[in-house]
Amino acid sequence: MAKIAVRNLFKIFGDDPKSILPMLHDGIDKADIQQKTGHVIGLNNINIDIEAGLITVIMGLSGSGKSTLIRHLNRLIEPTAGEIMLDGDNIMAYDAQQLRALRQTKMSMVFQKFALLPHRTVLENALLAPQVRGEAVSNAEDEARRWIKRVGLEGNESAYPHQLSGGMQQRVGLARALTSNAEIMLMDEAFSALDPLIRTSMQDLLLELQQDLHKTIVFITHDLDEALKLADHLVILKDGFIVQQGEPQHILLNPSDPYIEEFVSDINRARVLRVRSVMTSGKPPANTDGAVDAGTSLEALIAHAEGDVDRIYTVTDAGKTVGSISMKAAFKALVRYDLASGSEPTVARSSAK
Repeated sequence: MAKIAVRNLFKIFGDDPKSILPMLHDGIDKADIQQKTGHVIGLNNINIDIEAGLITVIMGLSGSGKSTLIRHLNRLIEPTAGEIMLDGDNIMAYDAQQLRALRQTKMSMVFQKFALLPHRTVLENALLAPQVRGEAVSNAEDEARRWIKRVGLEGNESAYPHQLSGGMQQRVGLARALTSNAEIMLMDEAFSALDPLIRTSMQDLLLELQQDLHKTIVFITHDLDEALKLADHLVILKDGFIVQQGEPQHILLNPSDPYIEEFVSDINRARVLRVRSVMTSGKPPANTDGAVDAGTSLEALIAHAEGDVDRIYTVTDAGKTVGSISMKAAFKALVRYDLASGSEPTVARSSAK
């Protein structure tokens, strides 16, 4: 069972949103609805399973509905129709007290603009969640200091937000979310306000923490590179509906729609694709040219093979043999197919970026 199951979720903004629902089922799109009725489609029949202990990334361009969606998960926004199940329990039926408990104990949120309290120190900001729950702050202080150290801010406990860089402020936001001990973390474009180098370091920090914590994380972004780096499960939105969802590498190799094909066309496929995504499972042939790890990028594999198209390698994962990869298969994966014009192959722009 999914940790969070979103079922048939609709959000329509306007004077009479429920009257618009039959039109959506009839296939009228967002622009037509707005022009004819003055209503705006926020979400259009969203269905997602968010698995425990994994990072689900929801991405799309501005206006796609991604931030609207994440705010439904803790009911900061009420849906027009649909269900959100948490461990099999429909949170749409929660009363005010149950909602407070949900937000205070089960879900934490990391915001794009940091949302730190300016009159509180780093330590005091990190202690916000237990304080709001009415717990003795002294009992939670050791926990807060541990997370401040873990996110790389040890020694800054007494500093105020205005004394910190943007990256440091976001680390405080992350420490605050971790101190809450919530099993679910909602991250709404948490790194998009950061400079590229700092953003990369924050992504690396999140992945490092996740290796140990196995939180259920819902991460919102408009950046495909970030999505491909972080996601265990990727959901791509457009105009309020899901265009495609699944394992990121599968989406990259098998775009189901011209919109997705265009989205992924400029991605450095050699750098993003991993051996596990294009290998042949099962027993490898005899006399391979060595072994490579399943998590190796195709870029690194090509360099290791010195561009020799005839080589074949055994693929291992955690020391166990899981299959084989031929260099011909690796190079073939760098060729994409243009859905809009049929099945004619074109060379992927794998050196882009």
